[in-house]
Amino acid sequence: MKITSRSTAPRRMPPEERERSIVDGAIALAREGGLEGLTVRAVAARVGVTPALVAHYRPVMDAFVAEIFGHIVAAERDEVIAAFDGVGDLRAGLHDLIETLLDGERDDVTLIWVQAWALGARNEILAARVRSEMDGWQSALEQIFVRAAAAGVIADGRADTAAWLLLAMVDGMNAHSLVKWAPSDRADLARRALSAVLDSAAPHASPLASPTDLRTEHQ
Repeated sequence: MKITSRSTAPRRMPPEERERSIVDGAIALAREGGLEGLTVRAVAARVGVTPALVAHYRPVMDAFVAEIFGHIVAAERDEVIAAFDGVGDLRAGLHDLIETLLDGERDDVTLIWVQAWALGARNEILAARVRSEMDGWQSALEQIFVRAAAAGVIADGRADTAAWLLLAMVDGMNAHSLVKWAPSDRADLARRALSAVLDSAAPHASPLASPTDLRTEHQ
């Protein structure tokens, strides 16, 4: 008797699982090459589906790019802040936090941030998400400095200024490192810069001008 073999048909994924696979594939693609590589065809090739299927689940590519950006940077923020929570020595904890952000192990996320700032100039949906995620970082860091103020590490009322200075330092140094324009030991520079921020905002120091104050002075 002749036996005819039958090939097993590919398993048909439920819509929720298929959508998750498309999002996960786009996240992996962005982490490898940045946001600029996110196209319908590239995501489809990565996931192993047709471009039409990607477009079915995510019909607006600008919104999809913003979504993927948000997934990646929010996950990093949650990871870093969660690692800080519960530390006893706030000053030492802040040093560890900054060293984590500047240790060179997160250059893939740095590239995504830099590309998001650039692409956001032409993609308002992405720009709105960038602003939201930056607000999230500023708020998280400000809450850390509020705790530092309560512990007497910095003066009351200076938490917002310290958070802005810290965020600007991290963003600038990480962006510079992408083109190898950064000190060989970013962690050492981070420690010294953070000490300057903390000491200048300490209770015995003269108050720092807030960003609003600085804008008013130059009007």
